[in-house]
Amino acid sequence: MIMESKRQQKFAGVIQQDLAAIFQREGMHFLPNTLVTITKVRVTPDLAIARVFLSFFNGADDQQSLQTVKSHASEIRYKLGARIKDQVRIIPQLEFFIDDTSDYVERMDKIFDKISKEDRQPDTTSES
Repeated sequence: MIMESKRQQKFAGVIQQDLAAIFQREGMHFLPNTLVTITKVRVTPDLAIARVFLSFFNGADDQQSLQTVKSHASEIRYKLGARIKDQVRIIPQLEFFIDDTSDYVERMDKIFDKISKEDRQPDTTSES
């Protein structure tokens, strides 16, 4: 994995904060009763594309919520542009993805729980 530059990280942080504020204020218009969290933002080295990872709480269907966000991407980008226009030369294109990290962690926890609950079999390979 290629390390992000300090500039990319700083820019991603700005985008993450501003998008969080936009979703907090405006998100209820296109996703009522759903809490949208921006879990991570990754920016390309030329700062032209921002990959935004989202998690949804209370939403009926994450894929449907993602499609709704994607359908409002230009509006969200416009609002982001209004907020960051004095800090950047270009407003990045926004690409939205579901952050499934919590699902992955939950699956791993279940696997570890199952392993720890299984009866410990005596080790038959060791010689006595």
